[in-house]
This record gives sequence, structure tokens and C-alpha cells, in this order.
Amino acid sequence: MIIKSDIISDLKIESVNDLYKLKPFMEEGILKVNKSQISRELGIDRRTVDKYINGFEKSKTLKCNNCITPFYDVIKELLDPDNPQIFYYKSILWQYLVDNYNYSGSYVNFCVYLKTYDEFENYFKRRRPSNVNQVTVRYETSMGKQAQLDWKEKINFLLENGETVTINVFVLLLSYSRYRVYRLSISKTQDVLFNFLDGAFETFGGVPEEIVTDNMSTVMDVARTENFAGKVNAKFQQFANDYGFKVRPCIAGRPRTKAKVEAPMKILDEIRAYNGKLDYDGLNKLVTRINNRVNTQVVKDTGIIPIMYFNKEKTFLSHLPMKSIRKPYQITTKPLKVNQSSMINYAGNQYSVPPEYLGKTLTIQAYDGYIHVYYNTKLVTVHKISTQKLNYHKKDYIEIARKSHSFKEEDIEARAKENLALLGGFLGHE
Repeated sequence: MIIKSDIISDLKIESVNDLYKLKPFMEEGILKVNKSQISRELGIDRRTVDKYINGFEKSKTLKCNNCITPFYDVIKELLDPDNPQIFYYKSILWQYLVDNYNYSGSYVNFCVYLKTYDEFENYFKRRRPSNVNQVTVRYETSMGKQAQLDWKEKINFLLENGETVTINVFVLLLSYSRYRVYRLSISKTQDVLFNFLDGAFETFGGVPEEIVTDNMSTVMDVARTENFAGKVNAKFQQFANDYGFKVRPCIAGRPRTKAKVEAPMKILDEIRAYNGKLDYDGLNKLVTRINNRVNTQVVKDTGIIPIMYFNKEKTFLSHLPMKSIRKPYQITTKPLKVNQSSMINYAGNQYSVPPEYLGKTLTIQAYDGYIHVYYNTKLVTVHKISTQKLNYHKKDYIEIARKSHSFKEEDIEARAKENLALLGGFLGHE
């Protein structure tokens, strides 16, 4: 009796991916396999032959190295709840590692692998902003038409010397190119705003047709509403007239009218990643570095590079006003040496400083009717600008008298008050 066999005529072993075909015949005892010979013919290890016969399949997706593992301890320390440094977004953590630890992995892979660590993922979930689902209407403006003004306000920053300062970052963004100017300040007064706007226009090389702003008190006396145009502050309106732009306030409660400047503001949250690591000068340099980076990177939503589009837009800006018009709006910094009486001389009049600064050079800035006196970046004292020749803070005079041993310790406060009255220099400051 002739029995017809199901002869396999298409069994070809051309690569490791064909070895799985041998397994059914081996299990039925139909075929005896010489794994050593197969390994020699395919140029692979005998153990690899065995692995593929038993059904191993190489992943069809590209397997990337876990880019978090080498930095795990660093990330764990950075995201420790007791660390004063704060990372609100994964992008800030990634940028911090790039800038400070020579991290070279892509941001996409960084996020993918970070998700595999629950302790890191939970850190960012706790800091997720509440406005992520707000809707913004997109609109575009022509070149030179508009700039959007805003402040990143009240950022509490820990300096490396342990001092905490509250800082604000001024932002002016050209709506067409998204090119922007950041400036750091302790104060947000109108004089500071004028100075920053003047500096931003100088950086732009001109002035846009209009500026969109919210209803900040340095711009608006009465807020704009749906039924009322609002009232622009007289001094700000004069500034706008001098520089030749229109003021366009948002409707109160609708700051997203200027979403082009508000949306990128989270970039400035990177500042908090450096809590306790910088002095005030270093903080200024950080803000400048962030500013330069965002102006030279692709804008995620539009695909444009601000600096390239700015080079086209700036030719559509209006000319800057004459220097004589600009000068009153500019705040200048002036170095002054403290004399032997622990006083500094400004505009022909003298103002007291604590005697610990005797002989040192301080810097002063005059704005808002006051002179602000600094040692490096530390605010030493503030004096109201006066027409009197001698201007003392009472506590300064007492300390000066104490160090000069002019009065007996038990009489010092009474004698100080008496002398100040005679000098006409006590302005009532404590």
C-alpha cells in the first residue's frame, strides 16, 4: 500500500526568522535538527538558533535606551519636595538637565521614559495648571501692527545667599513674529514700565502701531468692560503719544485677548528651577538666556522662528522718537561713594545711608519721586527726593551718632531727635 505523504516542499531556512518552522517537525519526531550546523551556516551563536526555533521574534519597533536611568539620582534630588527648586513642567526639567548636566536625549524620549517612573509622574500631576482646557481664539496680525504687553508677576525667588526676593518679569511680544523682550525688576511702577517699554522699542528698532494690554493700574485709570471703553491713565497716554502708538486695552476678565503673550508665559516658570542657585545678577543673566533661546527656537504652534520673522517685521515698525523725548522716560543708574558722614550726594543734596556702607560705592536709581540706593543688588535704603540739603532717616542718624561716640548711649535718641530738628534734616522716616 502506497501512502501519499504531505511532503513539505517550501520549507526554506534562509535566516533566523525562518527557524520557527522547524519546531513542529522536531516535536513530532519527523525531523532531527543539527543546531550546530545551522549556527555555522547562518553565522550565529547556537543559543540564538535555539531561541528562534522556540518562537522568539525581534521587536518591530525601535527600542531606545532608557534615557532616564543615568540621571535618575539627579532627577530624584531635583524633584525632592524639600528642594526649593521648582519644576512646573517636564520641559523645564528637561531644559535644566540640558543646560546643567549635559543631557543630550530628545525631549520626546525624555517624556516617554519619565512616565515609567510613578514618583516623577506624580510630581508633575500635582503641579498641572488649572487652565489647561481654556479655549483660545487664533488670529494673526500684519507686520509691525501690534505688540502685546504683560508681566509675569510676584515670583518669590530664593537667592543663593538665602535671601528671598519678589521679582517681576516684563514681557513685550511682537504679534506677527513672536519676537519678545524680557526684563527683570523688583518694582512694577509706571516709571519702570516706561523705562522697559523704551528699552524694548530700542531693541526692536522701532515702535508698533498699537499695544495690547490688560487693565493694569499703570496703564488704565478705569478698566475697559464690554459696555465701556475704559480710561487710559493720562501719563501713559502721554507716553503713547510721544512714541506714536495706540493703546488697546483688553476687556476686563478676558486677558486671553492677548493670548500670544500669555500662552508662552509658562516658559518663565523655568526661573523657579534655579531657586537657591543664583544671585540677582545671575538671575538677570538667566532671564536674558531664556529670552535669547525662545527668540531662536521654533514656536510650537506656528512653526516659525521668531528671530527670522522679526528681521522682516522690524522694517514695518515706526521710527523711535528723538532722544530728547525719550530721555525723561529712561531710568539711569549712577554710582555714588558714601562720604565720611555716611551720606551720598544726589543733585546737590545729601541723603543718609547706614554707616556700615561708609566709604563704599553704592548705585542709585531715581524714579517715582524717590531715589533707590543699592549695594550690588541689595536695596540699602529709599529716600524721597527733597530740596533740603541734609536728609536723614532717624535710624541712620542714631547709628552714625553711636559709631562716632558723639552722645552718651542713654541720651542718644533724645539728642539725635534734637539735632535733627536743628539741622532740618529729619523727614519723619523711622
